[in-house]
Parts: sequence; C-alpha cells; structure tokens
Amino acid sequence: MGTDGNGDGDSADTYVHRPSGEPPRQAETSGEFGGEGWVLVGMILLGFLVIPIAILLLPAAQGLIQSLGLTLRAAYLALPLVPAFLLGAIAVWSALRSRQS
Repeated sequence: MGTDGNGDGDSADTYVHRPSGEPPRQAETSGEFGGEGWVLVGMILLGFLVIPIAILLLPAAQGLIQSLGLTLRAAYLALPLVPAFLLGAIAVWSALRSRQS
C-alpha cells in the first residue's frame, strides 16, 4: 500500500495536515537569470579565480603591499576576507530582496 492511502504508491497526492488550515503555497519563481544572478556569478569568479591568482602573485608584489602598510603575512590573511565579506553582503541583500517581492 502506498503512502497516500489509496494503494497506488503515488506520493504526490499525499495529505499534509497544517494546523492553521491554510493550503500550501508554491514559491513564485521567475525563469529569468537577472542582474542578481550575474552579481552572484561575478562574486563566485572573484572568490574562486581572481583572489587565488592574486594570492599566488603576492610575493612578486611586495613593494605594493608594503606601500599599503601591510606585511606579506597580513596580506595573505586579509585577501581571502574580501570575497567572504562580499558574498555575505550579497546573501543579506538577496534575502532582503526576496522578502520584498
């Protein structure tokens, strides 16, 4: 016997009790990628391509790093934080934007 009680095994017709009595809502999605999607793609490229390449090039750019007032060790620690903070900001922005619509 299936999970829906009629014996055919089709779980798409199962009943889920909601104490509030409201029917389940389908999330509204659009088929468009949009500007938000491209911002996320850009941030992922920054975090997985640009920053690792910059980390590899840090020893060659010691003069630039010292002109910014950083040591090489501080630059190695600070550089990965850039995409981390930006991705966190994009996550908050995306969550707030999805609540508005």
